[in-house]
Parts: sequence; C-alpha cells; structure tokens
Amino acid sequence: MDLIQEAAGNACRATETLDELLADYPDRRHLAREILKQEQNGDRIAHDILHRLHENGMAPPFAPTDIHALTHAIDDIVDYSEQAADSLGLYGVEAPMAQAQQLTAVLAESGASVLDAVTALRDHSEIAPHLVRVRELESEGDRLSREAIASLFAKGIDPMVVIRWKDIFEVLEQAIDSCETVAHILEGISLANGRS
Repeated sequence: MDLIQEAAGNACRATETLDELLADYPDRRHLAREILKQEQNGDRIAHDILHRLHENGMAPPFAPTDIHALTHAIDDIVDYSEQAADSLGLYGVEAPMAQAQQLTAVLAESGASVLDAVTALRDHSEIAPHLVRVRELESEGDRLSREAIASLFAKGIDPMVVIRWKDIFEVLEQAIDSCETVAHILEGISLANGRS
C-alpha cells in the first residue's frame, strides 16, 4: 500500500505540474522536464509494485489482479500527462489554448481526487466521495474536450494547428479517463473487501 500511495502521489504531482506548465506556457516550459522525471519515477514505482507482487511470502493487501490493474492505471495518468507536455514542444506550440488550460485544471483536480481515494483505501476511511468526484470531473473533461475540438473546426483555424491541438486535447482527455479507470478499480477493490 505504501508503494501504491507513492504512485498515486507521483501521478497527482504530474497532473499538477502539467497544469502549472499550461497556465504559464511558454514561460514555464522547463516544467516539461519535471514531468518527464515524474514519468520515469512512476515507471520505477510501478516496477517496484509488480516486483513485490511476485515475491514469495508477500501477502498482498488485495487481489493481485487488482493491484496489477491499479498500478497500470495510475501509471497511465502520468504517461498521458508526460505525452501532453512533450507534445507542446514537439509541435512547436507558441501559446496555450484556453480550453487546454481548462482541461489541465480538471486533470489536476482529478489527480488529487485519485490520491485522496487511494489514501482513503489505505487508511480504511470513506472512499466513495472521492470516487464520485473523479467521475464528475471525467464528465466535465468530456464536455470540455468536445467543445474544444468543435471550436477548432468552427473558427477556420489553420489545418496544421487543428491537427496539433486536436491531438493534445485527445491526450488530455485520455489522462482524465485514466483517472476514472483508477476510480473504477478502486471501487471494485472496495466492494470486494466490504468497504464503501
């Protein structure tokens, strides 16, 4: 549980860092390197979790398949966050779109809610409110993503700009969706262990 908590904390930091990056882009473009470090740290933590899962004599806190799924879902949050940050530089983005900033704000809040949910699971406290919040944020992210993509086609923007931002919006939505995947797995673990 300590390593799962560490993974969730790393995911929360990655989403917060991405939000900071977009809030002051390009002035804080150096934060993309921090997100890459967080992604590498997330890979290390995931490896440690899976290694411990396969050690003989270790009694996992819940089903090994759930730990495996949870580990990968948390890691996906960080991977998509890093991919979004990398895309800004890769595509030569000069200034952020307001919709991207709104999506990263939703992602950062969702990442914090994932951490709160993992903490609740670890501490045997009430997890349901955190899971509900992640689902609400996922719905908000879907709405913002649809509106953002629609705006690209409604304003006669240069097709290359459309392609770049459409890709970035989709990656941000995948990061938010990964938070919801974590919430689904945590809900299953909670129900299997007679908790709510």
